[in-house]
Amino acid sequence: MQDSDHLKRLLQQIDNKGYKAYKRIAGGYRFDGFQLFIDHVQGDPFAAPSKLRLRVGMDQAAIPDELYANTTRRIAMEDFLIRQTAKAMQTFSGGIRGTGKSGVITIDEGGQEVIQRTAMVVNNNFVEARIYVGLPAAGRTILGKQADRILFEQLPNIVNNGLLWRRLPQQEAYQFVECIENQEHIRALLPKRQLAAFIAEDSILPRRSGASDAPMSPDDAIPFSVPDAMRVDMPLLNPIQTHGQTQSTITGLGIPVGVTLIAGGGYHGKSTVLNSLERGVYPHIPGDGREYVITNPHAVKIRAEDGRSVQQVDISPFINNLPYGRTTQHFSSDDASGSTSQAANIMEALEAGARALLLDEDTSATNFMIRDARMQALVHRDDEPITPFLDRVRELYEHLGVSTILVMGGSGDYLTHADHVLVMKNYRPYEMTDEARQISRQYPTQRQAETALEIRKPVSRIPSKVSFDASRGKKQVKIDAKNLDTIVYGRTAVDIRYLEQLVDISQAQAIAYGIHLLSKRFLDENTLLCVLLDKIENVFQTESLDVLDPFYRQDEHPGSFARPRRFELAAAINRFRTLKMRQQKVDC
Repeated sequence: MQDSDHLKRLLQQIDNKGYKAYKRIAGGYRFDGFQLFIDHVQGDPFAAPSKLRLRVGMDQAAIPDELYANTTRRIAMEDFLIRQTAKAMQTFSGGIRGTGKSGVITIDEGGQEVIQRTAMVVNNNFVEARIYVGLPAAGRTILGKQADRILFEQLPNIVNNGLLWRRLPQQEAYQFVECIENQEHIRALLPKRQLAAFIAEDSILPRRSGASDAPMSPDDAIPFSVPDAMRVDMPLLNPIQTHGQTQSTITGLGIPVGVTLIAGGGYHGKSTVLNSLERGVYPHIPGDGREYVITNPHAVKIRAEDGRSVQQVDISPFINNLPYGRTTQHFSSDDASGSTSQAANIMEALEAGARALLLDEDTSATNFMIRDARMQALVHRDDEPITPFLDRVRELYEHLGVSTILVMGGSGDYLTHADHVLVMKNYRPYEMTDEARQISRQYPTQRQAETALEIRKPVSRIPSKVSFDASRGKKQVKIDAKNLDTIVYGRTAVDIRYLEQLVDISQAQAIAYGIHLLSKRFLDENTLLCVLLDKIENVFQTESLDVLDPFYRQDEHPGSFARPRRFELAAAINRFRTLKMRQQKVDC
């Protein structure tokens, strides 16, 4: 490792030279109070910014060890430091003029959710921020003095104000970490309390706009209220201050396991509640309004997805008896319909280990959800391949232990099958289970249940290694996640736009590279998909997200990855149009 004076001399030497001369500054440098590692230098001012690491010894950073004493606290503290570093970047960077990305300084900050990331490392030895810097140029001519200003003025200020405990808002740091730990504590308690989800009283569920995931202003939002019949108290690991009082428990609405129906008129808040529950599988930052909206981490949002590719999925519990005797026990399609895609989405989620399903009638296939008495009279059961979800929703819980939370405003037939009914009126929930049962008795349905066979566990599948070719042109590995719509894997574009619980582009990036890691390290012709998911989760748990970079070398910036759930990873695999699967009749 060189002294920082060596870097200063290099910048003087390459000033006004061609951009590629920046390659000479790659390496490690000792600064006053921290170390700078320049791991990758961009080849062009218009290319992705250079990868740098800012490392501060823990003796200098002095982060109290109780703030990273376990995995939950460490992830929370790393996230807090990422956000503080991003604030310091906004304050101390800028003023650099040049071509392309000249002067840009960023870190993978994320949004409202707190997710394990590669952007920050906190351990007993050091704190390290993995950042991006656009090395400045005029055209393709190096601006050495401007680079000197970035590296010798801006970065030290960012270190001092983003990574050193004495300069951080210390009370805010404790509150942040303790809030995340409280959320994960409640999440772990849900199964023991026989709950699928919990929504704290006074939560702010609506978002600022369709383009922003930030909370709506409390002046405009109606705080969430809790009907007495579903009110529960959950213990907290860390006491919180509410209305000037210290509380060791938090009160909210407990959604029990089983079948819960959320009904109500249009625009009264049904889908907003469901959206908060689907995001509730992640912890949220303090002040988000949804920080104590907590959902079973194995809950999966299900929707129709016209046109998606499906490979070797047994959808016969929902769709069977196709014309001319075609089987659906090994269903494959390059262009699935709304009903077949929704059936496949459910069976794939169950295969991956889902314990709760979240559905909204607005994004479901109508003929998959319900077939009323009049349509049953017109079209005989022998001529209808679809077993409506209505006739399977209770079986999913009673035989497989899988709960359902369903938003429904158009079909009263679901009232008969619901364990609990919530009705949203003017954005407030009302528990109306008894009223729903009375209505069901007063207006009995004339339809007949259309289940022929009892629902069964999904058939396990084995993906073939030939499904995943990451090469393109001369590159053996060419993978990218352009946005939350598409993963580009070699020459294959994978449509992920309808994975509604995928919240961060760095998660999409991790999924793309996770599939590559999985295919290289674990995939053979005999390993079940569910076992592969277990293996990759174990890697995330016991190693680090750094290993997702196929070119990763120890002690280098690995790129920006955020930990995905197994369900979105499986969903992306299932959407490969190059996917080859075979079924194996064994349990996961």
